[in-house]
Amino acid sequence: MKVFMLGWEFPPYISGGLGTACYGLTRGLDSVGVKVDFVLPVSLPQDFKSHVTFKTPSTRSNDTIRRGRDESVLRGVTMHVLPAFLQPYAGPEQFQQVVEMMKQMQPADDGQEGYLPVGDIIGGEAVGYGGDMMEQVRRYASLAVELSWAETFDVIHAHDWMTYPAGLAVAAHSGKPLVVHLHSTEFDRSGENVHQQVYDIERAGMHGADRVICVSYLTRGIALGRYGVDPEKVEVVYNAVDLPAGKTVATTPIARDEKIVLFLGRVTMQKGPEYFLQAARKVLEKYKKVRFVIAGSGDLISQAVSLAAELRIGKHVAFTGFLRGDDVGRIFRMADLYVMPSVSEPFGIAPLEAISHNVPVIISNQSGVSEVLTHVLKVDFWDTDDMANKIVAVLRHPPLQRVLRQQGQIELRKLSWKDSAKKCKKIYKELIRQRSRKTGKRRTGKTASK
Repeated sequence: MKVFMLGWEFPPYISGGLGTACYGLTRGLDSVGVKVDFVLPVSLPQDFKSHVTFKTPSTRSNDTIRRGRDESVLRGVTMHVLPAFLQPYAGPEQFQQVVEMMKQMQPADDGQEGYLPVGDIIGGEAVGYGGDMMEQVRRYASLAVELSWAETFDVIHAHDWMTYPAGLAVAAHSGKPLVVHLHSTEFDRSGENVHQQVYDIERAGMHGADRVICVSYLTRGIALGRYGVDPEKVEVVYNAVDLPAGKTVATTPIARDEKIVLFLGRVTMQKGPEYFLQAARKVLEKYKKVRFVIAGSGDLISQAVSLAAELRIGKHVAFTGFLRGDDVGRIFRMADLYVMPSVSEPFGIAPLEAISHNVPVIISNQSGVSEVLTHVLKVDFWDTDDMANKIVAVLRHPPLQRVLRQQGQIELRKLSWKDSAKKCKKIYKELIRQRSRKTGKRRTGKTASK
């Protein structure tokens, strides 16, 4: 069985949970014998691709992803890079700012293998496409169809809205079943102030797909209620986490007596940084030896800095900016507590990562991950009094910390990307059988089914 998978980010160059989820699921599929052609937008500068081999459409060979010292981690996965630029988590109104930043960051050596100059992709005369996000979404779709003509696969799997048009187009041209994966919706990202074009693309993708995979029942409810999707074709497959290497997990002691409470994620309306800071002020009224760390970047970072100053807690708050790679593990190991006060969180992988590093966790009830975690503390995102009280309780009471850590470790081992992949594989098989029955004959010709 082979999957033509469409995504917009993948490690090592990621800016949010989607890339982490795509990598985890792809590894899981590889471990259960499903081959994957993973199709990404614009290739990355050499600095960011130390452990991934990218293949452009002009150099299609059966190459694999290689990571670290183990060169056989993903044997059945081939990466393809298309010259279209899709910026994760940036709305259409922010797209041009990102384009200009990427042009300034472009390496001097444009001749690197697999690297396509940003200027030629966005608004360059050589290509002739403007710097419009929706145009790039259409461009990615067109190029994905062209790539699909030369590939063999049994099912199409598209992650989130930017790849839905590509999924629909490839499905129409190939006749293969389409699965769309709903990691987040426009209502999660924008509240009630939805971008109509994005909503329309999400709705068309969900209605046009043969199956919709949601990362939680919370997200499934949004798909049914806000988008009117047929409940018979909506499945829930939870995300998971890769446990750190080694048999034991230990926290790193802090050299000073200050406790560290961590917020790690995009600093956007969806993630609730303002509620984190408001709770921080209330904590500091009762417990002074604490530092609140906001690790991440986003459109509300300036407002968050200003709010910390306005609340007069600036000296107790540290902003690290966006972290990646080993820095993420390092900040988790330093933390005494992780807080995710999300306003609307379809799932939320970061709490699983925190638990995997033996860090107690507080999460909002408005998150999909609250459906699968029991041994964490839960709050409503708006109830900053309750949030503050629970932060103080964890910091002051070592027995509570131990229970959360010990039980969290046990609970975490029930979640694995391999199990998530098995559920996806089952969905793929069902769709392939249904498509075979519709055509009235066994699949022949360019197919990879087994």
